[in-house]
Amino acid sequence: MRVSSFAAALSALWLVAGPAAAAISFDAAFSDHMVLQQGAPIAVSGTAEPGAQVSVAIGGRTETARADEAGAWRVVFPPMQAGGPYEISARGADGDRRVLSDVLVGDVFLCSGQSNMAWPVSRALNPEAALAASAKDSIRLLKIERASAVTPAKTLAGAPQWRVSGPESAADFSALCFFFGKRLSERYGAPIGLIDSSWGGSRIEAWISAERLAALPRLRPFLELLALYADDPRKAGEGFAALWTAWWNKVFPDAPLPWTTDEAAGWPAAPDAKSSWKDWGAPELADHDGMVWFAKTFVLSEAQAAQDAVLFLGGVDEVDMTWLNGAFIGGMFGWGDERRYEVPAEALRAGENELFVNVYSSWAGAGMYGPDEKMRLVFPDGSSIPLAEGWRYRKVSAAAAGAPPQAPWQSINGLSGLYNAMIAPLGEMRLKGVLWYQGESNTGEPETYETLLRLMINDWRAQFGADLPFLVVQLPAFGAAPSEPAESGWAGLRDAQRRAVADDPLADLVVAIDLGDPHELHPPNKQAVAERAVRRARRLIYGEDSVRPAPAPLRAERKGDAVTVFFANAGDTQIVSAREPIAFELCEAAPGACRFVAARLDGDRIVLKVPRGLKPARVRYCWGDAPICNWRDAHATPVTPFELAIE
Repeated sequence: MRVSSFAAALSALWLVAGPAAAAISFDAAFSDHMVLQQGAPIAVSGTAEPGAQVSVAIGGRTETARADEAGAWRVVFPPMQAGGPYEISARGADGDRRVLSDVLVGDVFLCSGQSNMAWPVSRALNPEAALAASAKDSIRLLKIERASAVTPAKTLAGAPQWRVSGPESAADFSALCFFFGKRLSERYGAPIGLIDSSWGGSRIEAWISAERLAALPRLRPFLELLALYADDPRKAGEGFAALWTAWWNKVFPDAPLPWTTDEAAGWPAAPDAKSSWKDWGAPELADHDGMVWFAKTFVLSEAQAAQDAVLFLGGVDEVDMTWLNGAFIGGMFGWGDERRYEVPAEALRAGENELFVNVYSSWAGAGMYGPDEKMRLVFPDGSSIPLAEGWRYRKVSAAAAGAPPQAPWQSINGLSGLYNAMIAPLGEMRLKGVLWYQGESNTGEPETYETLLRLMINDWRAQFGADLPFLVVQLPAFGAAPSEPAESGWAGLRDAQRRAVADDPLADLVVAIDLGDPHELHPPNKQAVAERAVRRARRLIYGEDSVRPAPAPLRAERKGDAVTVFFANAGDTQIVSAREPIAFELCEAAPGACRFVAARLDGDRIVLKVPRGLKPARVRYCWGDAPICNWRDAHATPVTPFELAIE
């Protein structure tokens, strides 16, 4: 009775006093040491008690707003010139006050993409020297914590804060972004704000809002599942399992799913289910990038089978799809991330149970990694079933399978998750420009990338401003130099990047094909890439006419035994390390029917000789994973790789 009386007293007190008034706060991207974009309207936003009046002041000006029903408030100040430091204060009618200090006005850049953008200063070329020279009060850094969300978030994970540039703040910051901003600061003198919102391994689809992706019919079934996942994850998981099963049945019409037959009983024993299958000593798996089925049986008591359970599979590299007794239990992407899946009692049975895990790996390490104690089925009564031993396996043909569909709510391989968590919370912040370096994870489907990149650019402009400039870093060389013409996903993606920005007056391409490393996916010389990006920014963003526009292919025509390729801005180009340009190809309409051909530079055009018997339909330049390109522009930058249809 005393407890009940105490609870009643608390309830009465709550009814009399009411809930505590919501304190005034600023939105996610606002903190001490931040930079506001010069020359653009300055929107300041935050939250307060619904209906509260909020007065916001900066630089001697004050604007007032009233919080809406959700508690959101927003004011807009006229554009300001570069300078500072300033304070931004927000005050309520009740005297509640919040202040942001040491705020500068200058140029703000958003840097985004995957691992080559995320590559930190501490691992770049000459990191000790770079960090020793990193202290500069006029450069401010905001590093967005990696996160994924099913719907657009209002706040940034981990509540990151703007920091003054220095050895500590710069060490883990994007090297390319940092060197880019540092050079701009040295050249123009204005304060520079840099936002690093990047995640290694991410696909471009993860950086685009669901509303934009809905324009692509092929993605709509996955977007419907994504919307369902926000309300009912288990039902969405079952729906995705049906899509995955349909994919399997289409790709392998003569290979039924293993739990529908007794074939798994005859699979060979896995030598060690807690290590990469490439290290098992099995010849058929030594270089296998693709799929492997894992199977295991275990026995449950009637008491255990009547309970819900949690399945722990340990670390898996890189994608798993897991079934128990024919029921889909879960699946996720992650390089060695530990798997944990809820198992309802209806998926279990007394006696023998069958567990099947399909593991897909696109490169490097592959398989299930344990450790032993993390591989078990755990019950609420405290009992558990160890699962580390006794696995069997079956290899799936890599050539036949290809990449399986992945759940749209996955972090870096899903749809919209990184946009929702790492871009949307930035709100309507005004920016000077965007530096984008991504594409390696999309080289398996280069034919879709041009459309996706255009969608992303338009998506971000809708959020940050219609006149937002984009600098797109073209993929560098990686892998072996081609000794003969061949198809290349890397080359196809470079050309998709070129086409996406070719007719966009507010976008430019940063050619970096010669700045790669055939043996290193993450070349450390980010300083050189930054110099290229700064040069393009000087023309595109800062309007310096002294920087020449890059040569751009326009069209290709055939007359007799010659094909002529016409270019814009190619009058002052030069050939290096040879008398004539190399790496030109003429191709017939069919894939793979290409031949290297002799080329001659003639002013702003290239003339190619058609070999006897060839019926050319396309012309390519500098095509391949890591081609050698010896045609340079006036700034000694390689002319962009390309493919054109012949008219």
